Amino acid sequence: MAVRVATVAFEGVEARPVDVQVQISSGSVVFNVVGLADKAVAESRERVRAALIASGLALPAKRITVNLAPADMPKEGSHYDLPIALGVMAAIGAIPSDALDGFVTLGELALDGTLTPVAGVLPAAVAANARGFGLICPRDCGPEAAWASRDMDIIAPRSLIQLVNHVKGAQVLARPEPATRKLATDQPDLSDIKGQESAKRALEIAAAGGHNLLMSGPPGAGKSMLAARLPSILPALTPRELLEVSMIHSIAGQIAGGELTDRRPFRAPHHSASMPALVGGGTHAKPGEISLAHNGVLFLDELPEFQPQVLDSLRQPLETGEIAISRANHRAVYPARFQLVAAMNPCRCGYALDPGYACKRQPNERCVAQYQARLSGPLLDRFDLQIEVPAVTAADLVLPPPAEGSREVAARVAIAREIQRARYEAIGLPHIGANAGAPAAVIERVAKLDAPGTALIREASERFALTARGFHRVLKLARTIADLDGAEAVGRRHLAEALSYRAGLAAGRLAA
Repeated sequence: MAVRVATVAFEGVEARPVDVQVQISSGSVVFNVVGLADKAVAESRERVRAALIASGLALPAKRITVNLAPADMPKEGSHYDLPIALGVMAAIGAIPSDALDGFVTLGELALDGTLTPVAGVLPAAVAANARGFGLICPRDCGPEAAWASRDMDIIAPRSLIQLVNHVKGAQVLARPEPATRKLATDQPDLSDIKGQESAKRALEIAAAGGHNLLMSGPPGAGKSMLAARLPSILPALTPRELLEVSMIHSIAGQIAGGELTDRRPFRAPHHSASMPALVGGGTHAKPGEISLAHNGVLFLDELPEFQPQVLDSLRQPLETGEIAISRANHRAVYPARFQLVAAMNPCRCGYALDPGYACKRQPNERCVAQYQARLSGPLLDRFDLQIEVPAVTAADLVLPPPAEGSREVAARVAIAREIQRARYEAIGLPHIGANAGAPAAVIERVAKLDAPGTALIREASERFALTARGFHRVLKLARTIADLDGAEAVGRRHLAEALSYRAGLAAGRLAA
């Protein structure tokens, strides 16, 4: 007779049911794990054996067969240790065979029988709750699992012995409570930046509409400082967004202590990052930086220093909001709807646009052209705002700190975001929370251009040769500027400002 223990396998952020079947029979002494398991699962035999011995049990001198069903689904990870161990214990009579009915189990075993944290507990808990099951997981993962539902049964023991005592009624384990990560009190604030008023305005617009932003300027102008302060003016995650973000971070094993936070992710990978690191992949098709930045910000500093192929791999997820990673026997789809913010110098020297500067290697124009040629046109077309960040002068630095900081800007951003959320919910699109995510047909309908605005954008499209994508991104940007102003319709001045960020100073002259 085989003992069955329920667990899960992960496909992207989805937890698929897996049945751990354990059978002990007469025959040669062997411990086999079958069912398309990877090396980490195969090695669980030794961890289970050592943990049982440390807990006062010994494996019988019989043939032990563990089948992970369905057998044609790839199984990877160390979270199969606990269900295999419990299946063996139930098969030898150490715990009642029906004690695990109605529970999904996952956890990694240390050699001394303690349970160590594993990745993916939150998706596993959500899937278990949807099936009407409870969850058994390591103690450190309990606060994370508790976010799935207030009503589901969750057992989070420290060790195998604690779990056995709980099952037999010798000890009662309290249900874990959801944990929230405490935010640092010394967060970067916009009041730290002196000068750069036009760049701060662009940052506010980008935050209000979720728009992609590219900043170009000499070294030391404050581009990285501006980007680092973007999270301080972004609105908190909604409950739906919080669940999406937390499930991705859980799969990646990046929820420390089971503590969740409603702050939007801010990911800033180094320019040496490979394509699998940025978009996801590798042997086990793990989420990359773009998925870890889902519903948040991906900041790429020194943009032209990234490999061109890596940058161009961002083009599709920027449009679709997801990334599909395919392997020979595995395909995973991860959400990847992120706000792209990038910073770059105008050239490799960094000072080619400064008055009186002469590059020692070649003419300034050629230095700038060669450096910026590392960025493809289609990628640049996906930036809604492209701004120049000039060097800060000594006159700016000696001024007192600005009176307006992140709190005041965040309040305006929150009002604009609420206007957008209500607008798209009213037309049956509750999943769109910002103008940047609106489809082209929808943004044409909600922009509500007046006659002067229509004439302006028609003339600008012809003069600046805007692509169809560029045309609609200008509309989205203008709609956000109008929302910040509290305007019902997009006016000429809103379009003029949007065009100035999109097409440079010539747009400003056109609108005059």
